Amino acid sequence: MRSPITPLVGLVLACSLMFGCGQKKDRAAAKVTITFWHSFVSSTVPALNELLKKFEQEHPNLAVKAQYIPSGDALIQKLITAIQSQTAPDVSWIHADYLQNLVQANAIYQMDEFLHGPNGLAAEELNDFYPALLEAASWRGTLYSMPMEATNLGLLYNRGLFRNAGLDPDRPPQNWEELREYARKLTFDKNGDGKLDQVGFGIPIFPASGPLGNWMAWQWLPFLWQAGGYNINLEQTEVLFNSAAGVQALTLWKEIYHELNLISFTPDYDAAFPGQQLAMMLDGPWNLPRYRGFRHIDWAIAPLPAGPAKRATIVGGEYLAIFKQSQHPQEAWTFVKWILKPETQAEWSMKSGYLPVRHAATKIKAYQDFLQANPGLKVYVDQLDFGQSPRPVDFHGLEITRLMAEAIEKATLGKQDPKTVLDEAAAKANQLLQQAAQAARK
Repeated sequence: MRSPITPLVGLVLACSLMFGCGQKKDRAAAKVTITFWHSFVSSTVPALNELLKKFEQEHPNLAVKAQYIPSGDALIQKLITAIQSQTAPDVSWIHADYLQNLVQANAIYQMDEFLHGPNGLAAEELNDFYPALLEAASWRGTLYSMPMEATNLGLLYNRGLFRNAGLDPDRPPQNWEELREYARKLTFDKNGDGKLDQVGFGIPIFPASGPLGNWMAWQWLPFLWQAGGYNINLEQTEVLFNSAAGVQALTLWKEIYHELNLISFTPDYDAAFPGQQLAMMLDGPWNLPRYRGFRHIDWAIAPLPAGPAKRATIVGGEYLAIFKQSQHPQEAWTFVKWILKPETQAEWSMKSGYLPVRHAATKIKAYQDFLQANPGLKVYVDQLDFGQSPRPVDFHGLEITRLMAEAIEKATLGKQDPKTVLDEAAAKANQLLQQAAQAARK
């Protein structure tokens, strides 16, 4: 017998149904879309899409609308335009070089706004990040972004060419002296026609005024640090790249460049290495997926050789900044915080080839197993412990890097004295720093 529905029960059911419908509507209405701009290379986008899909599965009330901008230069121009038109994204992937412009435009939040909020990070979690990355994520000592992934430079070498030259393929060069010795042994003009058929080590020299000028300077900085130098003093009143360490590092590059007669060799090392014409070169983990396709080459990655003062490599990466024009800054922070989780970092590294930004990610069993199966990536991860980032240059950073690149070009291609060209570049850089200081006092 069916129970009769009394008017009161009917009213309660109706209210419940209405309330339930209302909840559904509220839940639907509560779904927030986070706009995320980035410039990842196309080979990384599938891994990024997987990452975003997983975030949305774990956060059903949040969606991420990712927008790709083809290059970093185009991205900063688009961000500047968006800030002016009040259409900035909620969160964007940026280079550390952008921080000065974005902070001075009052466009992005200080990370303390979120780190010390109710959904923040504990001090021990923040201490788990590699320090060099947090330093690069800051501007004038204040954290304005968080690192999304890390990179550094290692030594890519051809084990088969080592064997042919009588070198132990399991013992890559350990220091500058061995780097020069191995480079000489691995350089051949097989038929005596005056053209090099194989080069031992590629010094990356490009026109300082061209698009690869800053990339050249970025690769030289680890050698400056290995000799005990710095790019600038802590007060940012004087550049230091023309110190004795700078002269030592640039002399090494100049001497190897001319000993190997690299001016007669192709500068396209990305093609020379797989062609087995180049035995050693500097490179980062972003190219590991490409190298895994080189079935005809027995290749390996080694840490950068140590210099006279210490072992060092350069650490870089991209950073996530939250914009003040965002209508959903807390939701944007939820997205950023999720990417920073050790589990997310480990999975992102395994799929993208980038390095994790936290020590804790390297303690995860699945990631440790992955590193054992991918020793090249493990070398890059292990190097994070002695990686450095350039000391921040708050004003005229791009111009000062260009002056450093000009000195490198003059000493190698132009055969000029390393100390002379570094001193000339330093004088111009210090003048820029003085101008910035005078402007700040007005």
